[in-house]
Amino acid sequence: MRTGRQLLVWAMVGVGLLLGTGTAFAHNVLVGSDPADRSSLPAGPSQVTLKFDLPVQESFSTVTVVGPNGNHFEAGQAKVDGNSVTAPVSPLGPAGQYTVGYRIVSDDGHPVSGSISFTLTNPGPGQGVPAGSAPGASGGSGAVAPVAGAPAESGAGSDSGGIPAWPWVVGGIVLVAAGVTVALRLGRGAGD
Repeated sequence: MRTGRQLLVWAMVGVGLLLGTGTAFAHNVLVGSDPADRSSLPAGPSQVTLKFDLPVQESFSTVTVVGPNGNHFEAGQAKVDGNSVTAPVSPLGPAGQYTVGYRIVSDDGHPVSGSISFTLTNPGPGQGVPAGSAPGASGGSGAVAPVAGAPAESGAGSDSGGIPAWPWVVGGIVLVAAGVTVALRLGRGAGD
């Protein structure tokens, strides 16, 4: 009987360890931006800043700013400072929705991408540049950052290239089932 209880305790410890590893596989999540997501602005910003929950690697960070006319308004390479990524913006053009796309590399080495948007309520003097010729359209890796229509990064359930959670859940269930089975069999043997 004692061996069955020990096995059950070890099975529960194993499940706890498996389920507790979820945060070790977490990747950066966008926690704020300037301008704020879905905000309305009377004049265009001179830069956009994206704030993440964890530090960002300095290499390969890319930010694009795409206007309602499809032109790009980023004015240079993105700069990383700890958890923040900032990119200069040229004067904006037509009034309407602007999409800020990003692709960064988490401190753990996994790429994370997404987008936010804001609305310019008054037209500006800028024209932007057509896609493909924008200065910040690629960040050294040759990869183009997400543009209009890219899904925003949500953290849970987002496809950021990490290990999915379902194998850990299935493994935990199998481990618990095995522990219960062994405990029941050993319990029956002790009662005979």
